[in-house]
Amino acid sequence: MASKFLRIPAGRLGVSEPESYMFGNRPNPEPTPDTWTNWNWLKSRFHFSFAEYFNPANTNFGVLRVLNDDLVQPKRGFGKHPHRDVEVCTYIVQGYLTHQDSMGTVETLSRGAVQYMTAGTGVMHSEHNKHAEEPLRFIQIWITPRSRGLKPRYGSFVGDEEGRKSKWQHLVSDTESGAKSEIAINQDVNIHVAELHGQGTQLPFVVPAGRQAYIVAIEHAVTVAHAEGNAVMDQHDAAEVVGPNELLFTANGE
Repeated sequence: MASKFLRIPAGRLGVSEPESYMFGNRPNPEPTPDTWTNWNWLKSRFHFSFAEYFNPANTNFGVLRVLNDDLVQPKRGFGKHPHRDVEVCTYIVQGYLTHQDSMGTVETLSRGAVQYMTAGTGVMHSEHNKHAEEPLRFIQIWITPRSRGLKPRYGSFVGDEEGRKSKWQHLVSDTESGAKSEIAINQDVNIHVAELHGQGTQLPFVVPAGRQAYIVAIEHAVTVAHAEGNAVMDQHDAAEVVGPNELLFTANGE
């Protein structure tokens, strides 16, 4: 397969702002509180077909089935709901995420943390922003597992700011790869995160032949040099990359 770099501008993502009752929340307060950063309790950006956003040409990228960028306002969240036969990884960008599940887990995580859940034969869980004033933003990722009917499990990594400061932090890898990462799931995937500090800071990343990568500019803007040229990725932009491709990320701001 030939190398590829396809930038996906934020304007092409699906955007959802569902009514509060759909997830067990109280109605939005009126007027909107000063502590809220959006008029609605939830604003989701869908990178692939999900819920009311359906695009038959955009349902997945390899085993990456879902990538949702969720902004949840204070004292709101997703009530208890089921999953099965999916690997769920969640990266917290801002605020505090409180997770509770049918395996008995109760945990609150903050910026830079990642949690995972092997839904397997079935699990119920809820995800809430219980903070009274601070919004919550997180990236939720669904990976199709290599096999069905796995035993449900949950785990997390609380985050390490120095570990991702202008370098790649290996958050997630495959249980069968033997790679050193904070979390391992049941599929041949890797998740890396980096925060580039200082305008002009550069960081390389190599996508080998036979591999592919999905990039998200979570915060701020970055220029990515790739096999076909250069691409400026603004906040919320994404890119599909097929190797072989040597990438060079350059921070466009502080």
